[in-house]
Amino acid sequence: MTTDATALQRQNRRIGRLKEQGVTRATVLVHSECKPALEGLRHHFVDPDKAQALASLVEQLHDKKAPTNVSQVRQLSPFRYPGGKTWLIPEVRKWLTSSKRKPSVFVEPFAGGAMAGLSAAAEGLAEHVFLGELDDEVAAVWQTIFQGKPADVKWLCKKIIGFDVNLENVRAIIDGNPKSIRIRAFRTIVKNRMQRGGIMAAGAGLIKSGESGRGLNSRWYPETLASRIEALQAIRDRITFEQADAFEVVQRYADDANAFFFVDPPYTAGGKKAGARLYTHNEIDHEGLFALMASVRGSVMLTYDDAPEVRSMAERHGFRIEPVPMKNTHHEVIRELLILKP
Repeated sequence: MTTDATALQRQNRRIGRLKEQGVTRATVLVHSECKPALEGLRHHFVDPDKAQALASLVEQLHDKKAPTNVSQVRQLSPFRYPGGKTWLIPEVRKWLTSSKRKPSVFVEPFAGGAMAGLSAAAEGLAEHVFLGELDDEVAAVWQTIFQGKPADVKWLCKKIIGFDVNLENVRAIIDGNPKSIRIRAFRTIVKNRMQRGGIMAAGAGLIKSGESGRGLNSRWYPETLASRIEALQAIRDRITFEQADAFEVVQRYADDANAFFFVDPPYTAGGKKAGARLYTHNEIDHEGLFALMASVRGSVMLTYDDAPEVRSMAERHGFRIEPVPMKNTHHEVIRELLILKP
């Protein structure tokens, strides 16, 4: 009998004794001194339920041949946000509902127009929603809606409905220097609606001809905007907003295995210029962001332009990459990347 055969017999006998004691291949015995090291590796383990939910989402993505018709998605945000994710809402919904357990929190650390987080809150897809946004102007709108007094929200809606849209009035609001948060919120909404493409970064120009030649009025729907704001204020108990750095927001929930992170940063990776042109806060440590999202215990969905550098970062950090169709501002069908972690 060879040494290898003898060793194999001894191993089989040990396995037999362990089976008699109820220990199977799925059971792991860990010495107490090794437990800290094991905890540090826990985020590398795959939760079967999360893996199944991810597989369900991927199957839907593979079946999707055409972009989502955004007119069929309930519009909740008062913003017309550059890079907004209204077109992605069906996939976000599928991602959240495929989980056997309702997410403890849906975290959107780069909130912007916040369509994903607002949809999760309105449809009850998570126990709670946390929105984070660093930009002062955008934050003022969310602070007024979710942190302000009911009188502040009423004031904002009344200002929107009563605003007389003409070049002189628009210039006066945009060039103003608001002192209070609610006045800053109104100024933000005017800028967002009156400047080309909803761009609020420095240097953006005003709409000229607009839709059907309506000029500045082409994106100003006062009753609709007011009704959206009132509807959001009605669900404010489901949403927490904070003006905060995205990395710090993610770290707060990094140890929550049932947290879902929807991460939609400015697209400046791989030499892309759109994010730098569209957003005030556009300098992002993309490599650090991928490393951070790889370390959290919860589920992660990132969105990015399809660029070689992005694909490389995603592969290095063990994410799954799935392209999804969308229409750009020129109505061309392009593919953005969903970068997924179970």
